[in-house]
Amino acid sequence: MKNHIRSIILPIAMLLAVLLHQYCGAVYFLAPYLVFTMLFMAYTAIDVKKMRISRLIVCLIVAQTILTVGFFGILKLIGLSEVICDSVLVCCLTPVAASVVVVSCALGASRETVTAFTIIDNLYIAILAPALFSLIGTGQQELTYFQSFWKILCRISPQIVFPFFAAMFTQFCMPQLNAAIVKIKGYSLYVWATTLTIILGKTYDDVITAPDPQWELVAIITIISAVLCAILFSVGKHLGERHGEKIAGGQVLGQKNTSFGIWMAIEYLSPMSAVAPALYSVWQNFFNSYQMYVHDKNHEPET
Repeated sequence: MKNHIRSIILPIAMLLAVLLHQYCGAVYFLAPYLVFTMLFMAYTAIDVKKMRISRLIVCLIVAQTILTVGFFGILKLIGLSEVICDSVLVCCLTPVAASVVVVSCALGASRETVTAFTIIDNLYIAILAPALFSLIGTGQQELTYFQSFWKILCRISPQIVFPFFAAMFTQFCMPQLNAAIVKIKGYSLYVWATTLTIILGKTYDDVITAPDPQWELVAIITIISAVLCAILFSVGKHLGERHGEKIAGGQVLGQKNTSFGIWMAIEYLSPMSAVAPALYSVWQNFFNSYQMYVHDKNHEPET
């Protein structure tokens, strides 16, 4: 029964986000605390000695950079609108989601590989993004590269770095408490589902209550975000399979920190492009739900 609930928990979260969207803004302040709790629970089970910068991590970072710059450059050369170009850029450039360790481990991926990539990728994007924004010539032009770097880093660090070090402190200094938390780490998926409801609900409410939603453009961005989601997961799985970690590869390249992507689009790109990571979140969570359904079905105990 537990596996069946796991398989549908993310679609339920998205449905609740639509049904309760008008209330999500009021509890949005809880999202950072829920993310911290979720990651803290997941990180307590990490074996730090197994964490390393593997060839797979390097290949995935290179692939993300090539896809981001390549897709954006091609669309610019073709002459597509700024919103479309920015939508593609933000979907590819957005770093891996903090929740990736929870979903990936539920699918059987290596906790250490996923965590190492999460930390490295988020720090890398803090370095890469300001440089790209400066070259593109959009966003807050009054900020220097280092000011943009610091702004992005401050936005990312609380979600990634703080829970990791808190978990490591608990693991080495309070082993009994750590052991108790490890026993309930599976519930971090439900903490993520609650967080997803709040974040998606607020985003959906912001879109439908906007003065001019531009539904035709939203429809185009919907298709673009779906295609990009498929490409990123596929490329990640392909690279992961070559290094013996197919699940981890697909998840870390395909599962994006869409709340950060929305913020980045609003701050540095065209505000309408913020719709792209919001819609990307829907596609990635539908795909994750499907993956969990297949995984749990294949691992059901024989009766």
